[in-house]
Amino acid sequence: MRWPHFSAEKCWIWMAAATLAGCAALPPGASTPYSPNPLTQQALASPQLTAPLTAEQRRQWLDRVTWGVTDSDDARLQQLGLQNWLARQLRPDSSPMPAEAQQRIEALDISRRSMEQIQQDAAAQRQAIRNAADPEEKTRLGQALQRQLNQWAQEAQKRHLLRALYSPHQLQERMTWFWMNHFNVSTRKGDVRMWVGDYEEHAIRPHALGNFRQLLEASMRHPAMLLYLDNASNAAGHINENYARELLELHTMGVGSGYTQADVQAMAHVLTGVGFSVREAGAPAPRLRPERRGDYVRQGFFEFNPNRHDYAPQVFLGRPLQGQGMARVEEALDRIVAAPATAHFVARKLVVYFLGDNPSPQLVERTAQAFERSRGDIAATLATLLTAPEAMQHFGQRFKDPVHYVVGATRLAYEQRVAADMAPLLGWLNRLGEPLYGHETPDGYPLGQSDWSSSGQMASRFEVARQMAARGAVLFRTDPQDALEKPPYPELAKRGSAQARLPSWSARSREALAQARNPVDWNTYFLSAPEMMFR
Repeated sequence: MRWPHFSAEKCWIWMAAATLAGCAALPPGASTPYSPNPLTQQALASPQLTAPLTAEQRRQWLDRVTWGVTDSDDARLQQLGLQNWLARQLRPDSSPMPAEAQQRIEALDISRRSMEQIQQDAAAQRQAIRNAADPEEKTRLGQALQRQLNQWAQEAQKRHLLRALYSPHQLQERMTWFWMNHFNVSTRKGDVRMWVGDYEEHAIRPHALGNFRQLLEASMRHPAMLLYLDNASNAAGHINENYARELLELHTMGVGSGYTQADVQAMAHVLTGVGFSVREAGAPAPRLRPERRGDYVRQGFFEFNPNRHDYAPQVFLGRPLQGQGMARVEEALDRIVAAPATAHFVARKLVVYFLGDNPSPQLVERTAQAFERSRGDIAATLATLLTAPEAMQHFGQRFKDPVHYVVGATRLAYEQRVAADMAPLLGWLNRLGEPLYGHETPDGYPLGQSDWSSSGQMASRFEVARQMAARGAVLFRTDPQDALEKPPYPELAKRGSAQARLPSWSARSREALAQARNPVDWNTYFLSAPEMMFR
């Protein structure tokens, strides 16, 4: 139940007061090279980026572009200046992650083994299940396979969080999450659990600050998307419109942008034969008619199979498509991306993501124009958005979704100290209703404040804040049975980036902090303060 007039500040003050009144204190990735677009360089030349920044302004920029302020990032921003710092965020270099974080990523099964090996492992387990004669053995093997699929999905979540927490390329990490949510797939559907890590690693992350057209096609070609939206079963004579509909409605043009049901149907026919194959490398192509053999495409797992493709002529977005086979798919994607509606749809979503609800129509329009002029260059589009005069005036108005809240609070509390156990973070995200890759429908998690500011959500955030405040050291145990280090909580009051926030906070928030009886109380009130819900 959502309360239309709910105040996050009132909820926080009520819970803090209750604690003060009677509650006992709780017990103590490599990036893809990118050639800057002239629009990027033009935006970065803005004189607004060369002016000296106050501590509060640095915090505001870090909260906007990164997953959350840390003292080390603040020092880096001071050293480089805003113009150079933002340029490096838009064009990530080869700066490494902390060695311990990188080692933890490399130790994951999804990092050590190729997708081909993982897929073959799953196939072998399924074959063993089919061959098992004993029902109990079949059940045991089936349960083992489900545990393995869950492990691969959890490893993808852990890898994502390790990068969000510790990567120096914070804008790339923010955009990787944005695009994973935009081109959403859910691990709650079948074998997507096995594929989701590879989907993020090879379809989304390399293009997160690159070109939208390439990103769109990379998503289309990946087994995770083809499975999730059923295009793997879309074939001539057995049309499935799921992916075609979401491609237009959620990924590109947006509902109400002028395309029709006839366009959805035409796109579904165009996409017939677009699927994937798990045959071993070097395996022969399917048997094809001589005139169709040249149309067959196999690249990695992606397969365009002419036997499943509908070659009938199609009219799409008001004009006939001229190409044949995979060339027709490429032509249709080009037409979609070139549509002004796509630029506007993507631009508005980006503005909401970075600045907040109800964005300025003028800023959305200028961002859309940058998208069009740069032919979908994501970095150039972001440079225009982030350096716009409106953007410079709208800090602190974007309500944090649970991922930004949890990751940002952890970064603030523990800086670059690398967590050994991601399970507490995953548990906090589950409790707050935003598990990574867990949104079942293709629209992805919502971005608006009203979606995340209910009374129930704020009560859950207060509880998560108390856990972080009192027992944050659970992140650093290598074994869940190990005793917690002393003290088992972060010392937030000693963080420069925490103290820098306080002068701009309300008198009521500062008064509550002044009444804290111990570091755990101070941490709790700080992490659950209304001002900590916005960036």
